[in-house]
Amino acid sequence: MLSFLFSAGLLAADWPRWRGPTGDGTWNPPEVPKGFATREPERLWKASIGAGYGGVTMRDGRVYVMDRPKSPENTERVLCFDAETGEPLWSREWTADYGSMEYGTGPRASVTIHEGHAYTLGAVGMAMCLNAETGEAVWQVDTVKDHAAKVPTWGFAASPVIEGEKVLLHVGAESQGSVVALDRKSGTIVWKGGPDPAGYCTPEVITHTGRKQLITWGPEHIQSLDPETGDVFWTWPYKITYGVSIAQPLYRDGLLLVSGYWHGTKVLKLGEKPQDVSLAWENEKEMCGLMSAPLYKDGVVYLLDKNKGLQGVDLKTGKVLWSDDNTLTPKDRNPQMSLVWLKESEGLASLLNASGELVHVKLSKDGFEELVRHQIIGKTWAHPAFVGSRIWARSDTELVAWALW
Repeated sequence: MLSFLFSAGLLAADWPRWRGPTGDGTWNPPEVPKGFATREPERLWKASIGAGYGGVTMRDGRVYVMDRPKSPENTERVLCFDAETGEPLWSREWTADYGSMEYGTGPRASVTIHEGHAYTLGAVGMAMCLNAETGEAVWQVDTVKDHAAKVPTWGFAASPVIEGEKVLLHVGAESQGSVVALDRKSGTIVWKGGPDPAGYCTPEVITHTGRKQLITWGPEHIQSLDPETGDVFWTWPYKITYGVSIAQPLYRDGLLLVSGYWHGTKVLKLGEKPQDVSLAWENEKEMCGLMSAPLYKDGVVYLLDKNKGLQGVDLKTGKVLWSDDNTLTPKDRNPQMSLVWLKESEGLASLLNASGELVHVKLSKDGFEELVRHQIIGKTWAHPAFVGSRIWARSDTELVAWALW
């Protein structure tokens, strides 16, 4: 009976990596009730965990999250829970001395689940492959000791990316190792590539004119690498104050949008050849993202600006169409929301804001309509997992599961 209820509650793909199954904030459950916004969510369970900024992932009935417990000191962990009941299934910990790291409360990356394995990257560089069912270590690599990776000011934050038989880690290894590719089954190095040190942005593999490019954003450049070899296709200078390259770039229709807190947004136009790139437009003042990755639909980018809140921006021209005047998430020095498509075909989106409120909205080129908001957890910057009618979210003290309808 329990397995039936679990399947009936999910009815959708898992959430096995940062920003969902396709890595771009797409939830789109197969059945969204017409009156979903009028239904009061039901909390299914909560569990105590340690601190951290890393997002939640879920696959095959198991929920994964990284944390930093108060005891024993100087450790990080991966925790695994039963998605339906919250029962702890296993934990795996390792030594991680943060020293004087700023915002050093816990790990930053999400656990990536692929073909029965859990891939992790700790804040000071420990990469691991674990058996996703048991937590048993398959391999571990200290990227700092083994590959001369350099820990950035706020620790490694990019989640592992699976590409074919490789796991890609944005760790700024010496030399020319902005990204390090490891064999995902053995942990042995395949290649290093890219001139930049480590930033905080998870790399992404795009396909442009029929060829894959690995886009990685560091504190000095936007880069495109060959995901097979690590060779550099192109770099574009974008030197950032304090090195805060965080929000994941957005690629659509030959245009690559990158937005930063201090120096605004650049949109690059990719050409016919992998080496071809040019500047389409830029805006340093009116659209400055930080941590929140944007969404896109029908030519419009939905981007969280540091001053004006969520904005609708025309991707081709850079025209700001509207802003929410900081109503969807609190105005703050470091504004944050995790934004996903609930039903993209109708412009329905859901966001978890920095106050721990889940807000359902309707977005279009003409503006936004807030439908409802629910307090589901305390303050958080971490990305939740959405599967079917469920959400799993974390704060610095707990992991919670809710049924939304």
